[in-house]
Amino acid sequence: MSVVTGALGSLAPKLLQLLGDEYKLQKGVKKQVQWVSIELDNINAFFRKVSAVPWDRLDELVKLWAREIREASYDMEDVLDTFLVQLDGGAPADPSRLKRTLKKMGKVFSKAKARRSIAGAIEDIKKRLDDIAERRQRYKLDEKIAAAPTIIDPRLIATYKEVSQLIGVDKSRDDLISMLNLLQPDDDAPDKKITKKVSIVGVGGLGKTTVAKAVYENLKSQFDCAAFVSVGRDLDLVKVFKDILFDLDKEEYKDIHETKRGLEFLIREVREFLEKKRYFVVVDDVWEVEKWKKIKVAFIENNCGSRVITTTRSVDVAKASGEVYNLKPLSDDDSMNLFYTRIFGADRKFLGDQPDDISEKILKKCAGIPLAIITMGSLFAGKEKHQWPVLLDSIGFVHDEDNNEVKDTMTILSFSYYDLPPELRTCLLYLSTYPEDYEIEKDPLIWKWIAEGFINPEKGKTLFELGEKYFNDLINRSLIQVVEAWDGRVSGCRIHDMVLDMIRKLAFEENFIALLSDNVEATNAASSVRRLVQQNRRAEHKNSEATVTEMTKVRSFSTFLCCINNRDQFLRFKILRVLDIVDCSFEEGCHLDHLGDLLHLRYLGIQRCQGRGYKIPKQIGNLKLLQTIDVDTVLPESIFQVTKLVRLCAPPMDTVDGIGNLTSLEELIIKRRPGGWDIPKRFIKELGRLRELRVLQFFPTEKMGIQRDFVESLCNLKNIQHIGVNDGFCAYRPMWEAAGFVLPRSLCYLVLPVKFSKMPSCIDPSSLRFLFHLDLFVTTMDEQDLKLLARLPALCFLMLRTESTVTASNINAGDGCFFQKLRYFLTESIMVLFEQPNEKDGSVSFHMWNYSKQHAMPFVSRKSNDNNKSVVPRGVMPNLEILRFDISLKAIKDNNGDYGSFGLEYLPSIRELSGPINCEGVSAKEVDAALAALTNACKLHPNNPTFEMYTINDPVDLEIMNRLRQMTNRPNLPAKFVTEQFPDEDL
Repeated sequence: MSVVTGALGSLAPKLLQLLGDEYKLQKGVKKQVQWVSIELDNINAFFRKVSAVPWDRLDELVKLWAREIREASYDMEDVLDTFLVQLDGGAPADPSRLKRTLKKMGKVFSKAKARRSIAGAIEDIKKRLDDIAERRQRYKLDEKIAAAPTIIDPRLIATYKEVSQLIGVDKSRDDLISMLNLLQPDDDAPDKKITKKVSIVGVGGLGKTTVAKAVYENLKSQFDCAAFVSVGRDLDLVKVFKDILFDLDKEEYKDIHETKRGLEFLIREVREFLEKKRYFVVVDDVWEVEKWKKIKVAFIENNCGSRVITTTRSVDVAKASGEVYNLKPLSDDDSMNLFYTRIFGADRKFLGDQPDDISEKILKKCAGIPLAIITMGSLFAGKEKHQWPVLLDSIGFVHDEDNNEVKDTMTILSFSYYDLPPELRTCLLYLSTYPEDYEIEKDPLIWKWIAEGFINPEKGKTLFELGEKYFNDLINRSLIQVVEAWDGRVSGCRIHDMVLDMIRKLAFEENFIALLSDNVEATNAASSVRRLVQQNRRAEHKNSEATVTEMTKVRSFSTFLCCINNRDQFLRFKILRVLDIVDCSFEEGCHLDHLGDLLHLRYLGIQRCQGRGYKIPKQIGNLKLLQTIDVDTVLPESIFQVTKLVRLCAPPMDTVDGIGNLTSLEELIIKRRPGGWDIPKRFIKELGRLRELRVLQFFPTEKMGIQRDFVESLCNLKNIQHIGVNDGFCAYRPMWEAAGFVLPRSLCYLVLPVKFSKMPSCIDPSSLRFLFHLDLFVTTMDEQDLKLLARLPALCFLMLRTESTVTASNINAGDGCFFQKLRYFLTESIMVLFEQPNEKDGSVSFHMWNYSKQHAMPFVSRKSNDNNKSVVPRGVMPNLEILRFDISLKAIKDNNGDYGSFGLEYLPSIRELSGPINCEGVSAKEVDAALAALTNACKLHPNNPTFEMYTINDPVDLEIMNRLRQMTNRPNLPAKFVTEQFPDEDL
């Protein structure tokens, strides 16, 4: 209902602010302010009743009255904000004493004028509220509110991705694999050599992407290269081909998204890359036949047995894409299973006496569509069984059998939306400002919510903490889908196409946003637009340009993939709060010189933009209300005058004197600069003044003299949660290892480029109970140190470097003390291995073997067939999914070890192995045997984890290498030298 009430929630605090002595309002004006505040409280109380009713069930008079309130509240807030800006001043101090004195005298007169104008404005607001209250009584609106259904409070257990992959996917996945002809035993069969194409077709929400992803994960290891890309309705072919290249080879094409080369170059690059490779590509969510024809040109027919899968809602696209696979809705059993799993948890402990007739009625309306079933399950989660019939009746489905599944699902999604608390509805609708299939970053999204005034303050919690709670709530209700960062953190979200369609419809109907794109023109009255979004507008639109000029009340302007071709495009939005420019290009002559005039601005984001001349002007120091700045271009020194900044994310500045003035900062992220950043000592010293800092991240070059200052500054940051100091920021150890240095208890993320000689005392499991991500280098470690790390209760990601060989013995799977939550474990120059030395006691040993230091192998050699034991204790690292380690084949050979036996059977959740395999000093035949043994170990595991290990230092024939050593009289001649100096044909 916050969409309808507009700015009512933020008006009351601002009115109370006016009553402070610093604003010096006359008594009569103060009384009017108090009256307005009380009246707004009464209106809010009424809207709390209205908010419990779905919008389509409200009386039309109530809707009209609500819309009037919304527009009035926005106008009131604009008036109050303008007054507060005028009174607080918007310009920085002038260095000239005379000018400074004249400026001060001018401010005295302007403030007096502002106080007179606010008195008139408050009188106007009072009259407007009088009229609104009179209409409410005249039409008896309190009696016209429909009866509210039971309040829904879903308690969700798993995300859409997790649940949907467990239920109803296996059969479809296996059918598709069969269609791809990959199960034939004869690898030379003609059908296996052609480039086979299959298209999955079905309605939105049916699970096409989920099934395609399941097939992709199952098969990609069988191909030379693979890519999974999403296209979407608003197709950008250049981005699609860049995504394909990046996915095919992330190392070779790591910078492909930065290139300015055109479509023809990208298509040619894809074709050349795939020319002699057996590839597997999934193109997800194709909408139009013509667009697919342009994409498929890149998939060369090379007679290597390549495979291509597309997913689409269009039968025409499916027929044009290849062999058609019609994805069917879930069976009744799978639907019931998914529904109950969503309600009662992944362990599926269903209630035996559940009312089956009600369940069947619910699932009949879902028509086997997973998204609909999960949405319904979310609504019924946590409800007593006697409430189910009442809840079902309150949904208000259309019972006409002619209505298709899409309409039913949209009805379900709409009801899920109305089930949200008012503040969450607004936050969800705000996602309609993003393009389709967009990966929405979590932190910038939350700061935009804050800038818009969507987050209601609560005692004892910061606005960002509340925003995170809102974000997690939307995830738990299956309305947005989680996007994880490379280390397992929730970095953002995506929004399902069906949900996006729904919220765009709602946002448009209630004038929440106006969307302009190459295919869509806003039809709202220009004078009433409050949030303007532009997407994919590369050319000038003269008709809409005049319309934009009339949008004088715009408070939020977001533009994605557009051309900025008007030099004063942003100046016309005088009360702008949010300005977000992403992936745009500035034409010559277009700049940001007028940015300092947007005195109401709270959020400024400029990312991944191109063009000459655009830069942040020094007048940004005028923006006293600015809270968040997230830009890719260097900031002027005047930014340090903006003392209300809470998030500063920008490249390094030449001068950082004044960073200590930003005492409200909660996040300070200095982006990476090529070659690093020669960090000033003054910057390190002033960090200690930023007592509110939660996130600190920068990428400095090595500098020995600032370690002591940095440690002292960190000791002052009691609220710090994220410390990420990457690259070469010196390894000056004594200060870090000094007694008494304690990391804050709130710490969640720690990356320190420090090479500790021993385990630092500040790594303490009893105090670091929230530490999620740890990157640590300890020269000398022992078993006690390893087991200490294993007791960190929240640790999910561990990058551990050491020069020691360490063994943790007597680990019992059920004791809960050995890396219970760890999902990602990475090492360097270390081989890891699990073994069960004694089958009788059931314990396991975990070894980290540093073979580069020529340490003896700490584990007992055993053969791969020894894995077939009658009892295997599982769950030593019960949640470990990604394991990265090094393998030296020569070290294993010299120690009589077995290449394929490293205890994979003790890791029940493992899904990926990665890392380098050093082939120096062994023959090519031994390399083949080792790879076969390692691959076989993965195949024997129930999860069939992907094997992404790669060979380094190519092997040579040992007999030839020994002869060369004799000929050159160099008995220690390294194999690497031989392979570099003598090509295979010469050998």
